[in-house]
Amino acid sequence: MSLETDKIQEFITTIKQHAGYDFNDYSERSFARRIDRILVDSKLSMDDLIIKVKKDADFLEQTVKNITVNTTELFRDPEVWQSIRYRILPRYESQNVINIWHVGSSTGQEVYSMLILLNEMNLLDKAKVFATDLNTDVLEVAKKGEYKYRYNKEYLINFDKVIKENPYNYDEYNNVPYEDYITIDKNRDLFAMKPLLTKKPIFRKHDIITETNIFNTKFDIIFCRNVLIYFNSNLQNRLFEYFHNQLFKNGCLILGAHESMLGPITAKYRKKGSAYIKK
Repeated sequence: MSLETDKIQEFITTIKQHAGYDFNDYSERSFARRIDRILVDSKLSMDDLIIKVKKDADFLEQTVKNITVNTTELFRDPEVWQSIRYRILPRYESQNVINIWHVGSSTGQEVYSMLILLNEMNLLDKAKVFATDLNTDVLEVAKKGEYKYRYNKEYLINFDKVIKENPYNYDEYNNVPYEDYITIDKNRDLFAMKPLLTKKPIFRKHDIITETNIFNTKFDIIFCRNVLIYFNSNLQNRLFEYFHNQLFKNGCLILGAHESMLGPITAKYRKKGSAYIKK
């Protein structure tokens, strides 16, 4: 389905007026794909969709949630996590506290990936872990740390690559069973994080494009993986500046495997593997 630009803008304006969410700086192509999916699922025309979000508050809220939901997985892009483990986290071993923020945390698998790493490196107790998302439905899933086994079983391969293997020393092998961190019940289709992990993070609703800090602290590490691809270049650059202000000196910003920083803002960071270090 091909959507007219003026109709997309009318929809964005309607959402902003009735729900307070501003999608003006989202990537037009990405946003249009999500609206296409909503139209197919709801069997509505674009005009009917605009009318319905004006009249039906529950439908409006659900539509916003459908627009903002992002996918995630345990140890997504294992080579990134290997770099975090062996090149990024060791720099914090001497610190008393490590502040970590996961932006756009979705259903929480990224958060729990980091918690597993922290525990393996004996850093979990000194870590303060915060996670935010605009979508309250995914935050509730994240807080429980319970997922469908059928959709997550394949990611145990990622666990083995990151936790058991050391790409910088092939002689090293850590025989850590996933059962240390994850409870699996195939009969119940359950893939659940253990309380050691679920009790640690603080999950909060937050719209990153407001460029606010709801935790009143700066951070050593900020994850913003596979979020910026949904924004236009103007908003991306604003957020790179914003993240720079939220990081401690030498703090790390970790992006998705296919995301990068371009333009003048790069002068404020230095790249190290998958991370951008604040100068």
